[in-house]
Amino acid sequence: MAPIAIIFGVLLTILGGIVFALAVNKSPTALFPAYFGVALIILGFVARNEKARKHAMHFAAMLGLIGLVGGLVKGITALMGENPLATVWGGSFAMAALCGIFLVMCIRSFIAARRAREQRGSALP
Repeated sequence: MAPIAIIFGVLLTILGGIVFALAVNKSPTALFPAYFGVALIILGFVARNEKARKHAMHFAAMLGLIGLVGGLVKGITALMGENPLATVWGGSFAMAALCGIFLVMCIRSFIAARRAREQRGSALP
């Protein structure tokens, strides 16, 4: 799962760069996808260590959830009101989609790891 976190981190970082480049006002908030991406890349590298994997990936899943909710909220508020620019809501919804896919993959991985751990435990005499 660590390589997946790194891949999604790179995708979010690229998305943040594109949104910032297309933004009318060059606000640091346009780089939010990149901030999440860099954090996922770091957590992906930390998760390569066996002892830190569980904590790093749970933290990465939490970031995925925050990115999903934050992207949806920002995208919906941009669509409904003060900032209907396609760059804002498009980038927000793209961030939400990437974070949502990553979160689903994390949850599936956690379930598979638990099942494998339970099967190893029941196979012991």
